[in-house]
Formats: sequence, C-alpha cells, structure tokens
Amino acid sequence: MNLHLLRVFLTVVEQQGFSRAADTLFVSQSAVSKAVRELESQLDLPLLERTGSDGKAVRGGVHGIALTDHGRALFEHARAIFALERIAIEDIRDRVELRHGRLRIGASTTVAAYWLPQQLGPFMRRHPQLATELIVGNTEQISRAVVDCAVDIGYVEGAVEDPRIAVRHWRDEPLRLIAAADSALGARRRPSIAELSRQAWLLREPGSGTRQAAQSLFAARGIVPERTVEIGSNEAIARAVAAGAGIALLPATVVADLILMQRVRPIALGEDDALSRPLYRLELANRPRAPALQAFLAQESEW
Repeated sequence: MNLHLLRVFLTVVEQQGFSRAADTLFVSQSAVSKAVRELESQLDLPLLERTGSDGKAVRGGVHGIALTDHGRALFEHARAIFALERIAIEDIRDRVELRHGRLRIGASTTVAAYWLPQQLGPFMRRHPQLATELIVGNTEQISRAVVDCAVDIGYVEGAVEDPRIAVRHWRDEPLRLIAAADSALGARRRPSIAELSRQAWLLREPGSGTRQAAQSLFAARGIVPERTVEIGSNEAIARAVAAGAGIALLPATVVADLILMQRVRPIALGEDDALSRPLYRLELANRPRAPALQAFLAQESEW
C-alpha cells in the first residue's frame, strides 16, 4: 500500500473535502482527486461514495465525506497508522531534546566507584527524564558489553585491543603499592626486589585492569612473586592488606582512607615512585552517538 496516497485519503476525510485537503497538503485539488482515484485503483476497492445532486452524502458520511464500507475500514486503519507515526516523531523529538530516552554506561569497578559518581550526579539532575544505567564489571566484561551494544559507552582501567572498539585515553589514575602498617615490609623505606618477590601479592581476577597494572609492574621491575592470592574486589584486597594478608598495587583513591587511618602504608619503589595508569574511554567504532550520550560527553569538559 502506498502510504503517500493513504495520507492524502486520510486528509480528505479529516478535512471534510478535497479542497481543504489540498490546502492542508499544499498541492492542487486535482492532485488530491487523482491520488484518491489512484489509491482506489491500486486497492481495487471503492473508497468514496458519490454524493447526490443536492451535495449530501449518500451514506457512510465521516466529517461530511461519504465513505463506502471499504473506505470507512481503511480510514480507521489510516488513523491508527499515522497516529503511530506521530507518536514516533514525538518520541524521537523528546529523545533529541533529552526529555526521554536512556543512557547506559559501562565502567570497571574502580571507575564506577570513585570516578563516575561525581559526574553522574550533575548529569542526572540536569536530565531527570532520562533513564540512566551504570553497569559495573572488569575491563574485559565492559569491552564485551561495548561490542554487544549492551552499553553506549565504557570506561575502563585496562588496555583494550579490539579493532571493533574506538579506544581513547580518558585520564591518568595514581597507584599505590601498599603493605600493612605494622608489617616489617611496611616499616622499610625502600624494600629490595628480592624482598618484594618473597611477599604474597593480592591480585584481582584475570581481565581486570588492576591486575594488568600489577603484572606490568612485575615485568618492569623484575618482580617474581613467590605467592599470589586472587580476590575479586579492590576494596576487599585493601582490607586484606591491612589485616596482614600480603601486599598489593591498588588505585590511590581506593586506599586513601586506609593510609590516613594508618592501617596500611605506601611502599616506595625508588626515584620514579609516582606510579599511575591510564584510564580509557571505549565506544563501538562507527556507532552513531545518541543525543543522551552526546550530552553526557559534552559535560566532560566540566570534570
């Protein structure tokens, strides 16, 4: 069915005549008449009754237009079809103007807990009608969610090498190597590589950016841990270190309070003691940005 012809037919009925329909559609009256006749021909059904000599509708009148039974049925279908069109237009307009829609952000655990909340708060206050969702996982899980379009954007701590993902440096995050404050290692100013290798290292699970950072440190300093313990949470690792379970390399934001309370102590590694790692922003390559995501990214300059 030709929707243009159907729209002309609907307008004729709604405007109570061919002349008014022509004015509404900004076309000639003859073009409107031709469109209705063409629709009748395509459907092989009469849609409009011819009026009598007095100009009155013979039967089936709707708004002064005489419809056949077929025409009345088609008119009701046309109303429903173009009502859906109006709903779609209004919905898209609301999304463009950020009165409706959804923003799904994926973030690895440290980013979700310590970096994004202060950005999400102002954004959600500015756009209360948007449904905003924060999905938390490790770097591998978030990169997979970006590829699967389960999130609109991802923020991660670890390196991602996937040609389907556009990876951009977001910011640098300071790291701290920590030991229990009352441990022998924590009391030392600068332990040797051999001493560091003899420690139990508390690590995140494979796929975590924090684990990648620790492994990079091992490779750069020649540290070969005699024992490693896997724990699936940075906060749990920090508290395990405070309890004397071992040492760990963690984001400075995670351990700041424990250092302040003197439950853990940062371990110096030398003149280049200032450890940090890059954080990355992930988007699916060539995926158009929705208006909600554009608004969120525009806010980054304020962070």
